[in-house]
Amino acid sequence: MITLYVSSSNSSSRKAREWLEEHDLQFEVRNMIREPLTRDEIKQLFSLSENGSEDLVSTRAKKYQEIKSRINDLTFSELVNILVKHQELIKRPIIKNDYMMQVGFSEEDIRAFLPRSVRKRNLELLTQKMLTV
Repeated sequence: MITLYVSSSNSSSRKAREWLEEHDLQFEVRNMIREPLTRDEIKQLFSLSENGSEDLVSTRAKKYQEIKSRINDLTFSELVNILVKHQELIKRPIIKNDYMMQVGFSEEDIRAFLPRSVRKRNLELLTQKMLTV
């Protein structure tokens, strides 16, 4: 099951939601403000990230200014504790399933959430279209 983590109705969150709906993918929406992420959920997001805190920590958040000078010195546990307490530091939207995660909205990257059979068929259609041009 795909989970879409949002905190407000920003344009990236709306685009992600619309894209998932347009492609008839089942997903649940989780508002991080109304239902904050748990320590274990944040750890799971880290386990799916490729670049650790770079992928998850929003450098645009006001709270980031307070921690940026020491963020590289924090232990993993300390960073998770900060993110549990200050969820505004977590980038959004986050689209994830059990195997992968995308932070932010990228129409190219979100295609990875399509079933393999659909991606293969789309590639075949695109190839046919290119050959007829």
